[in-house]
Amino acid sequence: MRFVLVILACAWLAGTAIFQAAVASERFRVSDVRIEGLQRLPVDRVFSALPIQSGDMVGTAEVAEAVRRLYASGDFEDVQIGRDGDQLVVLVSERPSVARLEIKGNRSIDENALRQGLRDAGLAEGEVFRRATLEMISGELQRQYVAQGRYDAQIETEAVPLPRNRVALNIDIYEGSPARIRDINIVGNEVFSDRELRGIFELRPRRPFWPFGSRHRYSRERLSGDLERLRSYYLDRGYINFSMESTQVGVTPDRSEVYITINVDEGKRYRVGNVELAGDIPIDEDQLTPLLVIQEGQVFSQQLATYTADLLTRRLGNEGYSFAQVNDFPEVNEDDETVNITFYVDPGRKVYVRRVNFSGNVKTQDEVLRRELRQFEGAPANTALIDLSRQRLQRLGYFGLVDADTPRVVGAEDLVDVDFTVEEQPSGSIGANIGYSEASGAIFGASVSQNNFMGTGNRVSFAISRSDIRESYSFSHFNPYYTLDGVSRGFNLYYSKIDFGRAVVASYAADRLGGAVNFGYPISETSRLDFGVGVDNIDITVGDFVAIDILRFLEAKGYEFNFLKANASWQKSTLNRGILPDRGWSQRAGIEASVPGSDYLFYKLTWSGQRYFPMARNWTLRARSDIGYGDGYGDERVLPFFENFYAGGIGSVRGYRSRSLGVRSPAAIFEFQNPPVQDPDPDPLGGNFLVEGSLELIFPTPFAPDSRNVRTFLFLDGGQVFETEVQNARFDFDADEIRYAAGVGLTWLTAIGPLSFNFARPLNKQSGDDTEFFQFSLGQVF
Repeated sequence: MRFVLVILACAWLAGTAIFQAAVASERFRVSDVRIEGLQRLPVDRVFSALPIQSGDMVGTAEVAEAVRRLYASGDFEDVQIGRDGDQLVVLVSERPSVARLEIKGNRSIDENALRQGLRDAGLAEGEVFRRATLEMISGELQRQYVAQGRYDAQIETEAVPLPRNRVALNIDIYEGSPARIRDINIVGNEVFSDRELRGIFELRPRRPFWPFGSRHRYSRERLSGDLERLRSYYLDRGYINFSMESTQVGVTPDRSEVYITINVDEGKRYRVGNVELAGDIPIDEDQLTPLLVIQEGQVFSQQLATYTADLLTRRLGNEGYSFAQVNDFPEVNEDDETVNITFYVDPGRKVYVRRVNFSGNVKTQDEVLRRELRQFEGAPANTALIDLSRQRLQRLGYFGLVDADTPRVVGAEDLVDVDFTVEEQPSGSIGANIGYSEASGAIFGASVSQNNFMGTGNRVSFAISRSDIRESYSFSHFNPYYTLDGVSRGFNLYYSKIDFGRAVVASYAADRLGGAVNFGYPISETSRLDFGVGVDNIDITVGDFVAIDILRFLEAKGYEFNFLKANASWQKSTLNRGILPDRGWSQRAGIEASVPGSDYLFYKLTWSGQRYFPMARNWTLRARSDIGYGDGYGDERVLPFFENFYAGGIGSVRGYRSRSLGVRSPAAIFEFQNPPVQDPDPDPLGGNFLVEGSLELIFPTPFAPDSRNVRTFLFLDGGQVFETEVQNARFDFDADEIRYAAGVGLTWLTAIGPLSFNFARPLNKQSGDDTEFFQFSLGQVF
């Protein structure tokens, strides 16, 4: 810096001497300004820094000021000012420009971020080169690496001259290795042991022979976080006067390890005295008193005090005071070692919502979003209703992220806008298949399932499949807002037929034709009732190895059935997202029955539920359960075999083939052939009683830990289907028959639908079970 000042002084003296020689200390009026010596910079760059213009009267003082300003611009190495008649002549020598900037060796600091920092400091390709700026950047980089614990980091810079007054800058970085923590010493603690206090730290001393992990690597930022955790630990346990006297970080001579010493003063432990509300309280104080979580006689906790202030703030926000402030003021009484706490309320003005705006919904129509809102335009801003609106949008399953903000309206103190920002995600699946099999011949199929069809919020799906022996079609449509108050309507149609003259059928096959219509009614923000009716025609054809129980049922009841079905269900969900949630719970109970007038009377009861239990560090435990039971009623005694429950596969018990668990034919012999033929691999018959359960430990995905579109998990599944009545003989439930499997899975939301991959190993496989180590699905999320 001293060298720069000397240069500026010399330049000022030189410029003054030249001018005095030219004008003999006479002031004159400038008729024109002529710039000479420019090579690369535009002339406007000089005029923007030059304080003299045509028509100005100049003398020694004005010239000195002009020289100073031109040097201060940083663009010139030398500046001289002279006079040619009434013209002012400015002769400059430009600083070189940066032609090329190369950075090598940086790994822990992103190169794009590093280049942006250099550019903000004025050091980038095409900019004027200032060596002082380069030295400043070099020193700052050194400090950043020291903050990361890289004490042996080295920064080397080089400016290589190039033709046409240019330079090439080379920044070579040797980052070194982060210093490891040899020990963390806490001095002055008496109430809590060193081991207990070190347990709350993220940083840990290096363990011998354990090179894994990064918690033993020193970082100034992580140490600051640990010191804050230490302070909060004491403040939350009554030590309101706790203080950290000093913190020292000692470095070993080889700079490879550090010692951390923290000196603390614990102070006394205090309890809560009086708890009061003060300030301008705009609502009945009795409504705020129950929110005082921190109570007289408790051990003082800063966390509870902050939580109480947050509750009070949110309660005021529910009354339209969106910018209310509640601050806690503790008053320490040394005599009785208590803390009186006063919560001071400043409600501000009551505010109203001017507009509700949406952004990010490229496909989804605004109407679909607005019908989920509970905060309306023109009404008082209500924090609870804004949060509820955000939650309802998140539960739709169309958006990976929903944020809400309430900026003030410029020029109006009592108006805010509510801005919802959404991030759309895939909400459906598509598929197509072309193949050939010996039994079915050429196979062609296509399916589309879209939960947000063309951005309308309607659910539409259809599937087509054709082969030489089979054709099937299905279509469904669901409108969640058939009426404005949230009554839903859905219907589905299906048809399938097999050409048995050309088919080889092992057990049995069914032609089906039918449809159904359903209506749903919301009964609260999180629950609803659904009702529906449908018709179903089933035509059964037996194969070469049909089960004896199926044959007997068909011989007694016939091969074709017409049903009129009715269903009802109740469901409730507090899940935080429609797809891949990680908070909340849901459950559903339903009944389906064929009504009088049908060819066979039966009913089925089902219940399913799931719950997410948040754990530390973005780990979540999910528990799932499914129960189903069916039976005949009236003159019928069993559930029809074609309505049985099945278990196995993704969404059920992974590790076992889909629909493979349960009862198999007790005597898989086709009695009508002579001689009788034994079925080498009897098909599972399913059952009328289903029991399933699952535990999933969801953990951050290694390659995408913060992504909401990818989920990885460990799982333990268990389940089985049972037949509670076989040939008029009651069957006892046997828990030993439940199959278990464990494994690891991944679900990924892609543009064509959710992809699920599972690797599972059965834990108690029995003879005859069909198992699968790898299972894959497209279009289902579990």
